[in-house]
Amino acid sequence: MRVAHNTSLFYYYAMIRLMTIADYEAVSGLWRTTAGMGLRSLDDSKAGICAFLERNPRTCFVAESALAIIGAILCGNDGRRAYIYHTAVHAEHRNHGIGAALVAAVEQSLRDIGINKVALVAYTTNTVGNAFWERLGYTLRPDLIYRNKTLVDQP
Repeated sequence: MRVAHNTSLFYYYAMIRLMTIADYEAVSGLWRTTAGMGLRSLDDSKAGICAFLERNPRTCFVAESALAIIGAILCGNDGRRAYIYHTAVHAEHRNHGIGAALVAAVEQSLRDIGINKVALVAYTTNTVGNAFWERLGYTLRPDLIYRNKTLVDQP
């Protein structure tokens, strides 16, 4: 049930709410223990995530159960398109709709701020993650080639 715009949503036995920097340690621990995550020490440091949350205050969420973070999703936008990063649900809490609820919260928030399209990148070897995204209607784009360039090397 959606309580109020951009505050919290209860689903199954978890509360879906906006992520804050106070959640960093728990969320970072979840990411580090989730297979298929591509973490980068610079971007995923506390300072990096703090900057991301400041730029995207309405599109990053956590799932919390009994005062523990059991799921998280980062999403940012450039004012035109949105990009989902680092989506994870603790292995013991999967297959209860928590991941789908996190994605639904992001999608609604994006609609609310006027973003009409969202994309993500998943490693080809992440079969669990790719199956999840496929179930939610995120389609493979065989017409695109993903490219990137590292501007600052990791320490």
